Amino acid sequence: MRKVFLSFALLVLFGVEAFGEVSVFKLSRQHGLGTLPFIVINDKNLFQKYAKEAGLGDIKIEWLTLAGGAATNEALLSGSVHINSNGVAPFVRLWDKTKGKVKAISSSGKQNFDLVSSNPNVKSIRDLSENDRIALPAAKISIQSLILQIATAKEFGIKNYDKFDHLSVTLSSPDALISITSPKSEVTAHFGSEPFTSVELQYPNIHTILRSSDVVGSGITTGLYSTTQEFYDNNPKTIRVFLKALNEAITWIDSHQKEAIALYIKSEKSKESPELLLSILQSGNLEFSLKPDGVTKFSDFLYETGAIKSKPSQRELFFDAVFETDYK
Repeated sequence: MRKVFLSFALLVLFGVEAFGEVSVFKLSRQHGLGTLPFIVINDKNLFQKYAKEAGLGDIKIEWLTLAGGAATNEALLSGSVHINSNGVAPFVRLWDKTKGKVKAISSSGKQNFDLVSSNPNVKSIRDLSENDRIALPAAKISIQSLILQIATAKEFGIKNYDKFDHLSVTLSSPDALISITSPKSEVTAHFGSEPFTSVELQYPNIHTILRSSDVVGSGITTGLYSTTQEFYDNNPKTIRVFLKALNEAITWIDSHQKEAIALYIKSEKSKESPELLLSILQSGNLEFSLKPDGVTKFSDFLYETGAIKSKPSQRELFFDAVFETDYK
């Protein structure tokens, strides 16, 4: 009897109903414009709307803001979050580490990244030296780090793919922005995300030395939402409610860009101008989409360099739910 009571207490403690789906839904989010769909979901109570339609009642949502793939992976494995918002690179590593017990629910979108430098002597990655330090959301793990490795392999050969890993330092995008724009900082380069890159490029001494689109092409999935097989199996309605809410949020952003930017500024207490943020959203460098595309371009490279042991197909990396409906 004591064991039964203890098991029930643990279920309640972690926000799981004994005979149903979660009553507290925990999601990780990161910094930047990529989190805009979550901001819209939260502002318009879209998840709660679809949860009630699905008969799930009043589900509480908890948002945990984290920086970098290592932190988000750890949060998912520890149970601190149910849904992970992450870059493709750290997700694929986790998929491999857990032998497929963590999979992606859907893409979160496609983003082109710029590697920028404040060093006037650095015009391309060939000019990087021991005097440079490259800020990344998660050194050696993040999607930006992987793109830099792919670019390096193209320039110096696959055996030298990690040539610049020792120059990399882990900094959140907001902290990296402060560092690269400070004359006293050792950080001379930043491979981050929007809107931080566009803000940095407004400084006359900062320039682009590498574009991700020149390395891996445009229009491929760079971020996604993932969860464990256990959570997916035990919460099928919650997963589908999540996808419906995301889909509506993306549709709304597409047709209400100015209002979406206003929500972002309010939510993030952003000091960037609405005009700059809107130009990023309209540039085509950031696209929100649930449909995955080109993910194996990254997983194949990780397999080739020995970072993962298994070489997955794109379908193997994702749960079925996103393929069952014509989401955006």
